[in-house]
Amino acid sequence: MTTLLEVKDLKVYFKTGKRGILGEQSSAVRAVDGVSFQIRRGETLGLVGESGSGKTTLGRAIIRAIEPTEGKMLYYRDEKCIDFNRLNRNRLRTEWRHMQMIFQDPYASLNPRMTVRDIIAEPLIVNRLARGENLQELILETARQCGLSDQHMSRYPHAFSGGQRQRIAIARALVLHPEFIICDEPVSALDVSIQAQILNLLLKLQNKLRLTYLFIAHDLTAVAYASDRVAVMYLGQLVEIAATEKLYYTPKHPYTEALMSAIPPANPNEVMEPVFLEGERPSQVTPPSGCRFHTRCRYATHQCKSSMPTLQEFDQDHYVACHLAKELHLKGAQEYLKVK
Repeated sequence: MTTLLEVKDLKVYFKTGKRGILGEQSSAVRAVDGVSFQIRRGETLGLVGESGSGKTTLGRAIIRAIEPTEGKMLYYRDEKCIDFNRLNRNRLRTEWRHMQMIFQDPYASLNPRMTVRDIIAEPLIVNRLARGENLQELILETARQCGLSDQHMSRYPHAFSGGQRQRIAIARALVLHPEFIICDEPVSALDVSIQAQILNLLLKLQNKLRLTYLFIAHDLTAVAYASDRVAVMYLGQLVEIAATEKLYYTPKHPYTEALMSAIPPANPNEVMEPVFLEGERPSQVTPPSGCRFHTRCRYATHQCKSSMPTLQEFDQDHYVACHLAKELHLKGAQEYLKVK
């Protein structure tokens, strides 16, 4: 696969508002701190991590919905390399046609005063891409692809269930025919049965329209189902990236091991033996020195406390940021399930 998006040393800092004696900025929240990765054309890259790890901030910074503090976002389209950092607002709006975002809360992301037809039509009208009969044809075609009927077009968002609202949000994202979509926890606000329907819809659309996804989620089972590769984020940094099966069954970072141990069993006769992380998650204003996970890691050594590990290739297409990656023998998801 060819590379669609390349992120290099991306940083997003938010000023805290506190200032020193001389009026200088004293501190900042390091929401994303030196993240680098690639997304290949046609794949789904899952992004997991606990709340506050910086997943959503990273997704929004990639398309400059949030302005990054440092770093580069290189987007490859039509055999051209587009540096997103250098685009002005007009050029950025043009490029946004090719990348869209699906948000976590389908109701909050939809205008309650607009009908479904108007919601789906808005991106086309704003970008002046269609009007008249052509506009109506594109609206209906996109809506049907997402499982909506013609009768839904005149209704308002409050008349729909959560799953149907998310279908409307997906249709709005698809109507511009993008090639890259950031899915920011698109199923976490839905019932379990509806989650499966939306996941299957996203995969169906990906195969049909040749889409590329960045799939951000807390649900490790949903990520495993939807993703080709998975990146694990902790305290603003990536700690491991690998193919889904390899990361779930043979993790190489202690934080990934802890996440895998928390996956609930499908068989009621199996019991969980999760790895409990001691202590609180450190502040992103004053992160710990060395490896940021060492304050909660049961394997931490003096080197972990003093030296920050870099994300390096451990095995083919398997990247880990851990000093002990070659020494530790960590358990995967299945090994933490034991039959009663």
